[in-house]
Amino acid sequence: MTTLLYTHSACQEHDTGFGHPECAARLTAILNVLGTAPFAALEWRDPPKATSEQLTHIHSQSHLERILGQVPKQGHYAIDGDTIISPSSGEAALRAAGAVCAAVDAVLGREAHNAFCAIRPPGHHAEPSQAMGFCLFNNVAIGAAHARAAHALQRVAVIDFDVHHGNGTQVAFEHDPGYFYASIHQAHIYPGTGRREERGIGNIVNVPLSANSGSAELCQGWNQKIAPALRQFQPELILISAGFDAHHMDPLAEINLSEDDYAWLTEEILAVAADCCEGRVISVLEGGYNLSALASSVAIHVKTLMAAPATT
Repeated sequence: MTTLLYTHSACQEHDTGFGHPECAARLTAILNVLGTAPFAALEWRDPPKATSEQLTHIHSQSHLERILGQVPKQGHYAIDGDTIISPSSGEAALRAAGAVCAAVDAVLGREAHNAFCAIRPPGHHAEPSQAMGFCLFNNVAIGAAHARAAHALQRVAVIDFDVHHGNGTQVAFEHDPGYFYASIHQAHIYPGTGRREERGIGNIVNVPLSANSGSAELCQGWNQKIAPALRQFQPELILISAGFDAHHMDPLAEINLSEDDYAWLTEEILAVAADCCEGRVISVLEGGYNLSALASSVAIHVKTLMAAPATT
């Protein structure tokens, strides 16, 4: 079995306007590197649009109707100061969420060992009834809910290493014991959530890092806080909110990770998955705003996914 890559041209047509950090060039940089010889074994797939049923496992029907109703016929529309949409944004958001659901179906159907969803707009800030922080629909939460609804899984985990806390995923999961959410992120920046004491019903683990933290703090947070709780949860599937904006070159934060850190953390997640859920992992692109650092970080992340040993 191979690693699947889900992406769609609509995701590059989502136009956030001049100078916006969450731009189409991010996806172009990623796809350019994943199209090179070292990634020849990747199986590229076009995702379908997410259905209303899949979306409303997480979002209210009114949220779905509001977001799609706000998509302009031309130009741009600002949902808030950060979250900008254009004529192709509705399809992009539906394909992004659809990619994660399709990846869930494929991985749980043993068509592949794992998958990476190279999609935008990102999702982890989107709350059940509110778009925010560049995010329209919460792609990773929608995929997790689909795994439970369509495949009867009882325990699904999301590990979030974006430098910004995934407030939307936390809100969606915090009262449901069938979900586990862990986030390691920079403290005291957008969106202002993710304190250690935010624990849901015991199924939320937040590891806020001080500015200028690096490899040592990442390792400590994973080894002491996240990994033990994740293993205790015994997930049947692990999804990753894979943001690469904790890289030391990223302009939107102040954490000093490198490509090697992303390789290490990916290996650690895969090791838990091998022990708990037959290696079943789906990674979903979130942030990362220095194009060079983003491309190189995604490359080593996907290379690590591709090198995961087969499990039975």
